[in-house]
Amino acid sequence: MEIADVKRRVHETIERARRHAAARRSRNDEADRAFQHLLEFVAVPLFRQLANVLKIEGYQFSVFTPSGSVRLGSERSGEDYIEIVLDTSGDEPRVLGRIGRSRGRRVINAERVIANGSPANVSEEDLLTFVLNELEPFVER
Repeated sequence: MEIADVKRRVHETIERARRHAAARRSRNDEADRAFQHLLEFVAVPLFRQLANVLKIEGYQFSVFTPSGSVRLGSERSGEDYIEIVLDTSGDEPRVLGRIGRSRGRRVINAERVIANGSPANVSEEDLLTFVLNELEPFVER
């Protein structure tokens, strides 16, 4: 193979990678803005409502808002929680639900995709459905 062909193809690969990285950064920035809006106006108020209803029903849960996420956590165990985060590690951003459950000494952690793509596509109903499904094991008696 000619060195000129190899050099040309390497340059094409570098340029394609740069364009791809710039597009990914742009998508992730847009997704981050949309996720911050989702947190502030949908997820945090919803989680607070859920925590209040759970307390009325005798389940001690609190809402925590660490940077870039919201967490509904049990006051009885720091290992029991449901959390909403934005994952931008892949080609496409996605809204994830992280769940932690303790069973004696054993801790079970899981992640579930709530939505792929822009967080702007996630509705309050989507979040409520996800949380209620994942909350079921915590409220069993």
